[in-house]
Amino acid sequence: MVTGNELIDSEHTQLFEAINALLDACASGRGRDSLRDTAEFLSDYVAKHFGDEEQLQKQYHYPHYDAHRTFHVNYKKQIRDAADAIKRAGGTMENLQRLNQLVNVLINHIRREDKRLASFIRENT
Repeated sequence: MVTGNELIDSEHTQLFEAINALLDACASGRGRDSLRDTAEFLSDYVAKHFGDEEQLQKQYHYPHYDAHRTFHVNYKKQIRDAADAIKRAGGTMENLQRLNQLVNVLINHIRREDKRLASFIRENT
């Protein structure tokens, strides 16, 4: 998932460390206990990471900024809603599945959009 952009890649490393920690917790029977912290981390993470990406997009006049930002706004709401649901109901199977779906969406976004952004920045520096 390396994009070649130092800032983006360092933030992606933090994301994958948190996801791997949750997977490890699930494998050892502690997944429900870790779900709330992971959801909170993800909510905070996407707010910061997406803000950093949007700054880069503005700085380099990225032509897909509007679509990228629209995804960011919608995704931040979805992950915040999921974190709030986990706070209210705890580590239910439904909440775990929802968080897993949102993580998959984020990983696909990284594979496509973040790599495209990093490529654009490399070509324009």
